Amino acid sequence: MNNLRKFMLAAKEHGPLLVTSEVNRLYATGFAATDGMLLVTADEAFFMTDSRYTEAAEQVIDGAEVIRVGNDRPYHTVINELTERLGIASLGFESDRMTYAEFARLSEKLTCSLKSLGSLVSELRAQKSEEELECLIRAQRLAEKSFREVLPLANTGLTEKQLAAKLMCAFYENGADDKSFDPIVVSAERTSMPHGVPTDAVIGGGFLTMDFGVKLDGWCSDTTRTVCVGRPTDEMVNVYDTVLRAQLRGIEAARAGVTGKEVDGAARQVIEDAGYGGYFGHSFGHSLGLEIHEAPNASPTNEEPLPEGAVISAEPGIYIPGKFGVRIEDVLWLTAEGSKNITELPKELIIL
Repeated sequence: MNNLRKFMLAAKEHGPLLVTSEVNRLYATGFAATDGMLLVTADEAFFMTDSRYTEAAEQVIDGAEVIRVGNDRPYHTVINELTERLGIASLGFESDRMTYAEFARLSEKLTCSLKSLGSLVSELRAQKSEEELECLIRAQRLAEKSFREVLPLANTGLTEKQLAAKLMCAFYENGADDKSFDPIVVSAERTSMPHGVPTDAVIGGGFLTMDFGVKLDGWCSDTTRTVCVGRPTDEMVNVYDTVLRAQLRGIEAARAGVTGKEVDGAARQVIEDAGYGGYFGHSFGHSLGLEIHEAPNASPTNEEPLPEGAVISAEPGIYIPGKFGVRIEDVLWLTAEGSKNITELPKELIIL
């Protein structure tokens, strides 16, 4: 999937771009390489990489000239040749991605100046096309299939670590390229830790929270389900129902043009009205795509309108320390009219 046209339009408005981060190079060219740089003007693009990738890059990349670099012609030499030939005095760079050490090395070697673009390049990924959405849906379906296969094992005496391992094994058996993050599999009182790490504790009675995702063709999925092993107490049912109502309220509010703060606030109000406001410490959701955490976010601090085509998670939670926690997470694609929920797993409380 090639998005060079987006980058050329950005270069037309902001000046020539130097793209150094792996994820943004992949998004621009559709070609994955651990090493490379991409120089983009309003009319041309140049993908620089070493001999490990040049042949493959030439076969994959459409719309950019592939240039080999090496010990005899390092990146800065090629960039200087291009900028001098094209009359480029300044290159915009990804200051949200480049380390200071990388910036210092390049600045010392380049004949043109470097201009900070902040997160502008990463923001080009905020709006997902229908083609990109289909990639996300395929990843989502694979993860959901794996979850369904593994869930019945949750009350068979496995530890949290063992269930997490079974889940990851299912990912790969079903065709995933990788996990999109280390799965969170926590049970009983450890469900009160939103990012708890699986332990050697045997899964017994109480809540079990599983937060998981896969990578497929570069695209990420993200889902959380909380189930109950054994009969839940009335308080557990009340907390679960509160989180579900909060999620549904946030989903109802989610659409293009609404601020992230408003979406978060719609869900947060439900939790606060139920008396659990102090137990919801994170935001309603984050964007995802080629990375598991992208922008924009549906958070209390985001006062910017969410763009059409943004993909965000919908994951409110209540976490009572030392007792239990509940999180339910779906993924939404935002439209002007509302949102499309690409998650198909049921949300009623499953009792194992």
